[in-house]
This record gives sequence, structure tokens and C-alpha cells, in this order.
Amino acid sequence: MNRIAGLALAVVLLASALFAAEPADQVWSMEQSYWKYVQANDLNGYRSLWREEFLGWPSFSPEPVRKAHITDWIVANTSTGKTLKSYNLEPLTIQVTGNLATTTYRIRDQWVDKNGAGQAETTRIIHTWLLGPDGKWQILSGMSAPTNADGH
Repeated sequence: MNRIAGLALAVVLLASALFAAEPADQVWSMEQSYWKYVQANDLNGYRSLWREEFLGWPSFSPEPVRKAHITDWIVANTSTGKTLKSYNLEPLTIQVTGNLATTTYRIRDQWVDKNGAGQAETTRIIHTWLLGPDGKWQILSGMSAPTNADGH
């Protein structure tokens, strides 16, 4: 009997762990979509990730911004003929608390001009995602900054 109870407990704990990871996986998938939209210059897809109430402080801006200005950095690059050639995401931590999720990661990316020239950069990013009543995660707030000289 104890063996059956132990097995049942193990199954319940395993199922709990799997279900707990699901929201984190969903949010991380949204972060990956974020960068796919940037690389494809899909501004509408990119904007769909952001809540109307968004407030954040991206590294491109000297002041905090609202959703209306969230694509400014993409347009600033593409209007000069640059494209996002490559990027690599380094996930650090994802924390899910109820209907809020916070992601932290580093991205190493390279924007290039029409001749293929461009410098690679590394940026630290934190986003807070909110799960809406429609079951859709969207970015509520965030901040980004260049990494230190040591890459961290």
C-alpha cells in the first residue's frame, strides 16, 4: 500500500512540475517571437506583443516610453538600410507569479548595413508579461541596457 501511495505522490509531483513550467515556456516562446518579428521587420506582429498600458525604458531612449514609441528603435535602424542579420538569446531567469511573468536574458545581435558591415552588440533585457483574460501574454513593462565591458 505504501508503495502505491509513494508512486501516486511521485506522479502528482511530476505533473505539478510539468504544469508549472508551461507558463514559463509560453512566455519564453513569446520572447523568441519578439526577435523573429524584429528580424522580419514585422512591426504589426511586434506591436501585438505589447499591452496598451505598457511603460518601459529601452536602451534606445533617454526617457521612459509608452507603446506608441516601442518600434522607434527598429524604424531607426531599418530607415538607414540596416537589417538584423543575426541574434542569439541567452535566457537567464523566468519567474511566473500568477498572471505575471518576468523574463531576464541577454541578447547578442548584429545589425548590418547594405554592404554587410556592422558591429555585434550585447544587451541585457527584462520584461514583465501579463496574462490577459483572453489567455494571451503581453509585455506590460520592461527595460534594456547595454552590457558592461565584461559582457555582463
